[in-house]
Amino acid sequence: MAAASRPDLTDIHPGDWVDRWLPQTIRPYTRLARLDRPVGVWLTLFPCWAALFQAAHGVPGIRDFLVFTLGAFLMRSAGSTINDIADRNFDGHVERTRFRPLANGEVGMPAAVLFLIGQLALAASLLVFLTPDTRLLAVAVVPLVFLYPFCKRFTHWPQAILGAAFNWGMLMAWAQVAGHVPAGAVLMWAGAVAWQIGYDTAYAYVDVRDDQRLGLKSTAILFGSRGKAFIALFYGLTLAAWSLGGWMLGMSKFYAIGMLVIAAHLAWQAWRFDLDRPEISYRLFLANILTGALLAVAALIGSL
Repeated sequence: MAAASRPDLTDIHPGDWVDRWLPQTIRPYTRLARLDRPVGVWLTLFPCWAALFQAAHGVPGIRDFLVFTLGAFLMRSAGSTINDIADRNFDGHVERTRFRPLANGEVGMPAAVLFLIGQLALAASLLVFLTPDTRLLAVAVVPLVFLYPFCKRFTHWPQAILGAAFNWGMLMAWAQVAGHVPAGAVLMWAGAVAWQIGYDTAYAYVDVRDDQRLGLKSTAILFGSRGKAFIALFYGLTLAAWSLGGWMLGMSKFYAIGMLVIAAHLAWQAWRFDLDRPEISYRLFLANILTGALLAVAALIGSL
């Protein structure tokens, strides 16, 4: 891979709303929970909403919609805190993450652990609104959330673990609304995992040199110069799983039209990806907010 100068892709940028609007005492905790970087929330929410729409054959009940929305937000925030606790000794040596609160000393470990306990307690409080089977699924994902930050130490596939955990709400949505998880719903979840491997691999190329220096692993390091082909492959698997899964779930022709739009968008992403331009990798990562939104819209109109 040719050397290339990297833009400022740190997690902290001047002018963040956190710096403008929040008291100094709580700013580090909002960054610990990534409230200043909501892209991860959208990437978690949109697939979950898509599953809710499919399971409800349209618009779900307001209670389920709110519970799953809040749950995705809380678990993504808690996952970010877990990640920073696990990576506190690495983040300071990575250009993009060197200003994270635990890495730069703004938050100490005892305070971070207490903050995490509070996040998990809030998330656990939502269990009372779920059916027994959905509660079991909710508890089952917790080990994955804790495992993910450590995967980069022993496997090149941390993105797969992250994708499984990030999109677990899709399975829970079916269990909650329909009382079962059909094969088509599992395919939709598998497609979301493949999608996340694709876009998170693009994102991982931003950190690839730092990760190699620290002895960490990722799909970006594994794929190396073949990254463009592998990202296209996983996007292709995404479309295949979402198309077949949608057909198995009885989606209408409007869903198929949505898949064509998503296919064009993902093809554009794969074409634009450039190993030597980290700033493009970051922008393509952000572009997947649109992918998720398109999936949710396709699921809604395809269910009506």
